[in-house]
Amino acid sequence: MHSFVRNLITEWRRFDLPFEGGTVVVAVSGGADSVSLLLAIHDLTQRKKLGHRIVAAHFDHGLRGAESDGDAEFVRELTTKLGIELALKHGKVATKGNLEQNARDARYAFLTETANNLDAFAVLTGHTINDQAETFLLNLIRGSGVEGLAAMSVVRVLEEEKRRRGEEVRKTSDAASPFPLFSSFPFLLRPLLTWAKRDDTEAFCHAMNIVYRRDSMNDDLAYKRVQIRKVVLPMLADMNPNIIETLASTAALMQASLENSKNSNQLPPPDELILSEVKDLPVAELNSLIRAWLKRHRGTTRALQLKHIEAVSRLILSTKSGRAAELPGGGRVVKSAGKLVYEEN
Repeated sequence: MHSFVRNLITEWRRFDLPFEGGTVVVAVSGGADSVSLLLAIHDLTQRKKLGHRIVAAHFDHGLRGAESDGDAEFVRELTTKLGIELALKHGKVATKGNLEQNARDARYAFLTETANNLDAFAVLTGHTINDQAETFLLNLIRGSGVEGLAAMSVVRVLEEEKRRRGEEVRKTSDAASPFPLFSSFPFLLRPLLTWAKRDDTEAFCHAMNIVYRRDSMNDDLAYKRVQIRKVVLPMLADMNPNIIETLASTAALMQASLENSKNSNQLPPPDELILSEVKDLPVAELNSLIRAWLKRHRGTTRALQLKHIEAVSRLILSTKSGRAAELPGGGRVVKSAGKLVYEEN
């Protein structure tokens, strides 16, 4: 058994994931990370280490013309060769606003829909330690709080993506789940996140004689993540050759801190913030309360930056009334009658 495959099954056991009887969707873009994940899952299935129905899922967003078509055809040929079912969708991504975020939303909407249609308990993605380090830096630059610096988790509910987009979230009771360890499904699993680097995924593809696809957008410095990957991280590596692992470890520490905070006996934030009750709080405590309060209403803190938290803080500390703070995604906070109220536009 290749060491890459062995590491994957070790991670599978570490998170006490089910070994048989369900359906697993593997997101496959055609790049080294997702292809290596699919190859390793297929290997474990062939060795009878996993007994799930495996379905690959590819979303063709059509943003790169013939190159996108080539990605879809590559995934189709690969899954045919491996004898793996394929869910393929050709969709359009809105170019207005943040193109990266729009593409991500469209991809996850497709993955969630596919998992629900197949009654799958999980969607697997090929995110690596490199992705974790890049996400940490992106959120740090944006001024994120602890939740943003915690970056990506290995296991989480996929329906959170729908909640973030303001869509209706499917509820599934524990009793309806074929796997009691999950409270609801489908789940998003990132089984490479804590141990595999991009070099590892590329090396495994080479070992399996698979020539993976390369996304030209990953070389376009117009995108912030590419700037971090191509410019910022190499500069940091001059000071710390293990910067990728260091940043990923820091994100793990942030996750532990966040989890400890969630497990404390703190009361959830109220529906409305009464100015007289919060205006004298220390700055750090006030910002933490505002972030938790916004998460309660929005379902997530994604896209919230420090400037948004500070804008709401200024509403609390200002002597004027009737003002509002606009937030990303269409929401806003309104100050009126001695309190703050959250509104969706």
